[in-house]
Amino acid sequence: MCSRYNLTSPHESVRSYFNYGNEHPFPPRYNIAPTDPVAIVRAGARYERELVLVRWGLIPGWVKDPGKFSTVINARAETLTEKPSFRTALRHKRCLVPANGFFEWTGRRGAKKPHYIHRSDWRAEAPDGSIPPLAFAGLYEDWLGPDGSEIDTMAIITVAANRVVSSIHDRMPALLQPEDFEAWLDVKTVRDVDALKLIKPASDDFLATTEVSPNVNDPKAQGEVLLQPVMPRLI
Repeated sequence: MCSRYNLTSPHESVRSYFNYGNEHPFPPRYNIAPTDPVAIVRAGARYERELVLVRWGLIPGWVKDPGKFSTVINARAETLTEKPSFRTALRHKRCLVPANGFFEWTGRRGAKKPHYIHRSDWRAEAPDGSIPPLAFAGLYEDWLGPDGSEIDTMAIITVAANRVVSSIHDRMPALLQPEDFEAWLDVKTVRDVDALKLIKPASDDFLATTEVSPNVNDPKAQGEVLLQPVMPRLI
């Protein structure tokens, strides 16, 4: 599962990596939580890539009352073609979710330790923009109410954890490489069953983990301090 992630790369670095055409600057977000507004990249009306803001927590179009529906932040890759919540989006509304890393926890209740999972070439002291971001595979939906109100939402697709992440959690976001972006976003000519072939755990050497500040436990906490490594205690 992925319940917290971040996006701190400068807008221009994200735009260059995902190759979308519109200008949509955004501030760094060190601790993104469910229901927050988040950036996704999708194919626009003319099938050109665009960055838009949506809410994290998928609401399928068939839902009658969003207030009574438990929004879905993650979608298991193994059941995408089976679950009514995801089938339509998999066919018609695939997206990319820009990120720099995500958080998972270990330890007992009341003393959980957060771990930041990131590219293996990431360093806490590296200048922003020097390390390329990550691309989570995602699905989005446009919910339209009878009164004309609209809610745009998304969910992150998850897969079984690779060896690195499995020491902390058994699930992880599905990561896509730039050479797969076009096929994943091309809902016009690439069928859902073929798009699913792109979904798999990241290679073991692509990611690393770092124990970070327990302040991450507060979903309202922000700032670079959240990504500072926790030094091991000397005995």
